Amino acid sequence: MGNINCDEPFINAQHITKFYRNKKALENISFSLSSGQVIGLLGHNGAGKSTLIKTLLGMHSCAGELSIFGLSPEKHRDKIVENLAYISDAAMLPEWMTVKQLMAYTTGVHLSFEQQKMQQYLAQTNINIHSKIKTLSKGMKVQLHLALVMATNVNVLILDEPTLGLDLMYRSTFYRTLMAWFAEGERALIIASHEVNEIAHLLTDVLVLKNGQAVLQASLSSLEAEFTILSVNDEHIVAAKQLNPLTVNCQLGQYRLLFEGADVSQLALLGDISQPSLADIFLAKQQESIL
Repeated sequence: MGNINCDEPFINAQHITKFYRNKKALENISFSLSSGQVIGLLGHNGAGKSTLIKTLLGMHSCAGELSIFGLSPEKHRDKIVENLAYISDAAMLPEWMTVKQLMAYTTGVHLSFEQQKMQQYLAQTNINIHSKIKTLSKGMKVQLHLALVMATNVNVLILDEPTLGLDLMYRSTFYRTLMAWFAEGERALIIASHEVNEIAHLLTDVLVLKNGQAVLQASLSSLEAEFTILSVNDEHIVAAKQLNPLTVNCQLGQYRLLFEGADVSQLALLGDISQPSLADIFLAKQQESIL
């Protein structure tokens, strides 16, 4: 495929809409992904995350405009996958192969695969290259898949719930290895997850889906200025509610209200101001979209 132009967005999606049997699975989704970005694709099950990913991978047709490296995923999928890889929760590796056979196979089909680099990654794990893939634990399979992808030196990696069902140690190792690889070159990531707290510290941007629609789309740096937590007691709760919070929670007589786009100086007159977590904002936008 040749060298990728890293000055242009790797992915450009405009007004992506997808119907399933007269039901809108995606509605008017627009975003771009450039080198250095890590987009968190967030939403509950059925929100449209997997549909959007399958569309990006060229597995679904859609209305709207979609280009990856300047090409159509439907028409040029074979060229796009030279520089784009995908890791999901579902096992996609050939179970009957040994790890060594998998490396030999990948050397034959992927021009940019570096077997030596993969061996370096595997040396940091407990994976034996003579083991059959079907004998590996789930955590080892995820590590193997990540090592395979990192050794092909792609520009874009899409991850769909990659650590689902893994214990804390494997999850921590996975993300640490991933981000070290990410920092090495002109790369971009899309991480789909409903475990918001687990990936929040990795992200540069967030795209939250609800019923196929984008209910929040922003850089993480802009969220700090946009969203505010106000903590008040009984004395000020009525006045605080009149300022239109997104959500109100009460614990032990203390009220916690989440505001979007509010005047912070006005809020500060009523109580204590703090910064919400990404999980706070995610849950609030999910609830708001139902109302």
